[in-house]
Amino acid sequence: MVKKIKQSMEIDLNQFKLHIGLKNRIELTLHFDSPSRRFYLSLIALVVNEMKKLGKITSVPLEGHLDLLALLNESIGGSAGSSDKKNLLPRIYRKWKDALPDLENAPLFKVLGKKKEYDAGIGKTYTFSEKEKDSWANLFEYKGSGENVRLRFAVDKLGASLDDIVIIYEESLNGEAWKRFISSLKEKVEEKPETVPIDSALEEPEAPKPSVGKSKIAWPSQYRLVALIAITVIILGAVALTIWKTYLKSPPIKVASIEKMAFPLPDKPSIAVLPFVNMTEDPRQESFCDGLSEETITALSKIPKLFVIARHSTFTYKGKPVKVQQVAEELGVQYVLEGSVRRDGEQVRITAQLTDALSGHHLWAERYDRKPRDIFTVQDDIAKHIVTALQVKLTEGEQARVYSKGTQNLDAYMKVMEAMWYSFQTSIEGNIRARQLAEEAIGLDPNYALAYRALGSVTIAEVWLGLSKNPQESLMKCIELYKKAITLDNSLAIVHAALGYTLTMMRRYDEALAEGEKAISLEPNSPDVLYHYGSILMFIGRREEAIPVFRKALRLNPKPPNTYYRHFGAALRDLGRYDEAIALQKKAIKQEPNDLLSYIVMAACYSLSGRMEEARTAAAEVIRVNPKFSLEQFAKTTPHKDPAVRERFIESIRKAGLK
Repeated sequence: MVKKIKQSMEIDLNQFKLHIGLKNRIELTLHFDSPSRRFYLSLIALVVNEMKKLGKITSVPLEGHLDLLALLNESIGGSAGSSDKKNLLPRIYRKWKDALPDLENAPLFKVLGKKKEYDAGIGKTYTFSEKEKDSWANLFEYKGSGENVRLRFAVDKLGASLDDIVIIYEESLNGEAWKRFISSLKEKVEEKPETVPIDSALEEPEAPKPSVGKSKIAWPSQYRLVALIAITVIILGAVALTIWKTYLKSPPIKVASIEKMAFPLPDKPSIAVLPFVNMTEDPRQESFCDGLSEETITALSKIPKLFVIARHSTFTYKGKPVKVQQVAEELGVQYVLEGSVRRDGEQVRITAQLTDALSGHHLWAERYDRKPRDIFTVQDDIAKHIVTALQVKLTEGEQARVYSKGTQNLDAYMKVMEAMWYSFQTSIEGNIRARQLAEEAIGLDPNYALAYRALGSVTIAEVWLGLSKNPQESLMKCIELYKKAITLDNSLAIVHAALGYTLTMMRRYDEALAEGEKAISLEPNSPDVLYHYGSILMFIGRREEAIPVFRKALRLNPKPPNTYYRHFGAALRDLGRYDEAIALQKKAIKQEPNDLLSYIVMAACYSLSGRMEEARTAAAEVIRVNPKFSLEQFAKTTPHKDPAVRERFIESIRKAGLK
């Protein structure tokens, strides 16, 4: 047995555990308890071993270790993810950057001695202080890109030295332990038995050659019959085995695990639509591909019998080499739709395929050759095929909602998609760009309902950001825009929801609630509709009812725009659940460091919980983002129905230092 080491960190490659004992900072034991997780603990050990050889804590380039990484992946890693050497580095880069430092969600290990609990409705998480989470996250540094990456295990940031880390394997330590560990993996790979090709069983047995000097034995006819039957059974068995291995046993992709899913599977067919891949060499076609993905998601979201992950979450995979298994496990869905677009002049080829991640089998695949003007017909066809593949029977009313009116002007459509993306950033610069795009879209197609919705979203964001010269006039203009959109297409649930939100800001609470309920009746499973409805409930004082609505929105959109985090946080703040609200604002600010409104919510939470130094820090960030911030104007914008709640909120940020 290895003697108990007194170092701050022990990388135990016998049990695949990482022990950390940094005084006054963090003390825990992490268990890397699956093949893919073991791979990442061994990766930490590799980086530490290389740093020990160099005698300093430094970045370690991985390009020179591809063979070793492939060995680790193939053996203890169980070939989790991609086993191709060229895809290993991007995968490691993403995990080192995003998954390993995430102590709260712990996607790559179990925290021994702790139990996961639901936190803020986003999923099961471990409870840690912000200091503990920051300490863990600071251990992981990376440079370069997914193909040219340098990793550093930065224990020096936590006051530890290289000598405070020890690698353990069998009874050896550090360099010797690593050497023995790698040797054992090589032996295991070499000891794997060679598989005999199935086809060899189909070959006709070679007739036995008579030995020299011995007489040939004549087999009776009944024995020849028995031999023939035996050979026939062998051949049929081999054929059956081939069919079983080809069609039943081995799925075409690595299957997802329900146990590894970040969220419980819904009780209805669940699907994620990945961004369609631009297969042309023209970057200008990205908007075309994104719009196709967006509208496919929108069409499917209108079907109550489906659970559809929102665009904002699936588009986090855009441009990344992800696997169906990974998407299913990270988003908690059973089905994944992938697609690509090729464009040559006026001809577009669109391919799409639907995969069941739990079985690994493709349920449906199709190719469409169309003109760009026929893009909406293709979207309808894709939606129909998915619904058929998932055996969802639609009523005539649901069919009508699936294929609502759009526009025949492709440029207008693309500008609206881009405008909505900018407006969701909730930044001053993004909102200015979004207004320009929305106005251009209306100019291209004055009868396009969603273009007015886009301009309405920009207008209301201007009120919150303090960009409007006359907030009341801006809100009236916003209502006009939404009503214009509803006149053009009354089936757009998101417009009814956005109108309800705007009416809330006008203090027309009864009308606001009616519009929110209308939107929910049209699209009960749209995360954006749910977010708006939850916000209406929060502002009119029904905060307890708003909480499950926000939770559902976040489940449908696990990687949402900042607005989700901000309004959910405001509801939690008004209920006195400050730590949960602060955690949500930190997620928003991580996505958009210049999110003025999330800093305001955070400042209020810190102030109300008595953490004044942190409240003043958050308030300083508000001034950094907008030096012209006016508390007086902001107070007029905040639409809480209960004046006591509104005054408490405003007074809290005044105490934090905002004027």
